[in-house]
Amino acid sequence: MLFYLGGLLKNYFGPARLFQSYAVLIVFSLYAGFILTQQLLPKFFKFLPCDRGREFTLTKEAAKGKPTGSGVIFITFFVVLSIIFVPLDFLQAGILILTWLMMLTGFLDDRSQKGWGEYVKALLDLIITCSAAIILANAMADAETGRICFWLPFISNFIYIPKWLYVIITTVMLWMSVNTTNCTDGVDGLSSTLVLVALLTMGIIFYVILGHADISSYLLVPHIADGASWAIMIFCLAGIIMGYLWHNAFPSSVLMGDAGSRALGFFIGVCVMLSGNPFIFLATSSIIFINGGMGLLKVALKRFFHICIFKTIRFPLHDHFRKTHGWSPNQVLIKFLIMQLLITVAMLGIFFKIR
Repeated sequence: MLFYLGGLLKNYFGPARLFQSYAVLIVFSLYAGFILTQQLLPKFFKFLPCDRGREFTLTKEAAKGKPTGSGVIFITFFVVLSIIFVPLDFLQAGILILTWLMMLTGFLDDRSQKGWGEYVKALLDLIITCSAAIILANAMADAETGRICFWLPFISNFIYIPKWLYVIITTVMLWMSVNTTNCTDGVDGLSSTLVLVALLTMGIIFYVILGHADISSYLLVPHIADGASWAIMIFCLAGIIMGYLWHNAFPSSVLMGDAGSRALGFFIGVCVMLSGNPFIFLATSSIIFINGGMGLLKVALKRFFHICIFKTIRFPLHDHFRKTHGWSPNQVLIKFLIMQLLITVAMLGIFFKIR
């Protein structure tokens, strides 16, 4: 909205041209997201459901009674601010709608007295992630061949795959991102801090590398023409997460619930697949994947194949370190953050230079 408004007003008011600067819009959206969330989120606490404690986590009593499901507030802020600051196209508008719907499924589960069954949530995940995969595939497919370009580490040439294969890969990646992020939300500030690192990483990748024709050409990666507008959305959400962390830092006064974690995982997954390299997920969210994903694998193998692995390890992994090694919530947060930063720097160097 502001982008187009700047174009209309710049002939009458010179400074209005700043609204057509992506760098300016990134800064404005980030600060607007932070200030709006930090100031207004507490005003909605009384309308949110209360956490009933998490049956299989060490923090169930610490979380019990706190307002939860605040994702319904800050994801709605994200959608509104994106409409204001981002020159939206069809793809971005569709992803915003699906992100909000993913949040809604989590919020309805948060406020349900008994909670939704795993298979109901799995079906809803499949519908939303598959819809996003189809939208992405249609937007990214080459107009002539109908194929989609991937770029991978250690390979200098692009790889082209058919749309049907891209839809399958993207659906799996989005499902994994949603559920691993959801499983990581168990220690005050942990999930949101790791998500913040992922968002800042993706924002820099989209604005500095993929959205820049010369730099993307030099690094042998595809150029995304609207990469800068995606960066506005990403930094806007990063500012919102900062505002949420203001209230979620240990000891927290509010929890995001499934409403927040599922939507955040979904949006990160979309950004990773949009980049054209699914392995970017390792740079943005490897600790989230290890912390939550290995637990999902353990449960799936035991339930469906009666195979037991990691018998001496408790999942999510942050509970294992708290119980076995006596780490405090702050130690879990800081040490997991340090590990993610070390991995992010290493992975980005490998992905963009060793090709």
